[in-house]
Amino acid sequence: MNTSQTPNELGDFLRSRRSRLNPKSVGLPAGRRRRTPGLRREEVAELAGIGVDWYVRLEQGRSVTPSVTTVDALARALRLSKVEHAHLRALTHNADRRTFVRETVPDTIRRLVEGLAQPAYITGRRWDVLVWNKAAEGIFAFGRVPEEERNILISVLTNPVTRRRFGAKWAEQARAILAQFRATHDLWADDPAFRDLLDRLRAGCPEFTGWWKAHDIKGSAAGVKTIKHPKKGVLRFEHASFQANDDPALRLIIYTPV
Repeated sequence: MNTSQTPNELGDFLRSRRSRLNPKSVGLPAGRRRRTPGLRREEVAELAGIGVDWYVRLEQGRSVTPSVTTVDALARALRLSKVEHAHLRALTHNADRRTFVRETVPDTIRRLVEGLAQPAYITGRRWDVLVWNKAAEGIFAFGRVPEEERNILISVLTNPVTRRRFGAKWAEQARAILAQFRATHDLWADDPAFRDLLDRLRAGCPEFTGWWKAHDIKGSAAGVKTIKHPKKGVLRFEHASFQANDDPALRLIIYTPV
């Protein structure tokens, strides 16, 4: 990876979405044979009611700031889901951000997590595990790995032990996690800490590059996970995540045995 390149997550996202559509699905004639799958740029511009040159500049990551009305028109033209639509809005109105700094969990929240009986932990923007309780340690053993390895993405995608614990469901879980993380990553794509994380995932997970290229976007959702623990056997948990009012970057994840 050439980390000197300027990321263009907006352009990549738009290209990935138009490549998934075909003229027939959006009511356009097929026309001449296509060398690449999906809609052409001029077709997206036509569907959205905007200029082709202006749309091209948007895909190329040039200095263009679309209005909310234009973003909504693009979302309709590209048949975006609600989560993808929200992501497009965030990308097109993403203000300059300061350099990423690992979050600090307030003592009140730390004590709350440590006092919970159910497995629980807190992650930051980069999905670093910042705080966890005794029950979570018994399942995930966060305390046994160095701080720089204490990251949900690194653990799930590159650690063979974690991979075995998810069994046949590993790929499904890994892709879902990446799709959730992608929504935040795209807003911090030019930050060295996020670029370093991607380099590590790319080096440690053969499947990562293909999955990342798909540019899937998924919102956080509650669900059920099955984990094969080496000592406790097969464990099934319902899990849900909660955002902290003290710092929206902090997420509390709680697991409840099923």
